[in-house]
Amino acid sequence: MQSEQAVELGQQAFMHALLIAAPILIIAILVGLLVGMLQAMTQIQDHTLSYVPKLTAILIVMCICLPWIFEKLTEYSTQLFTSIPQMIFGG
Repeated sequence: MQSEQAVELGQQAFMHALLIAAPILIIAILVGLLVGMLQAMTQIQDHTLSYVPKLTAILIVMCICLPWIFEKLTEYSTQLFTSIPQMIFGG
């Protein structure tokens, strides 16, 4: 395996990880901001109050996005395993 191939594999893995984690992270950030604004408006300063809406939103997004996540992971894994002979034999 050449160093260029290793760098390319690392970049692809990083991009797939970002792509898969993005919907969950975006929803967590948006719900966290919304709950934070509501807490600031009502002057409720309880740190544990933001966990329930955030966890609920994350679970809902994961249930909705799970087929897509599995599809992306399967595509990447298949691509990775089919490229192993090329990496080993340099073809």
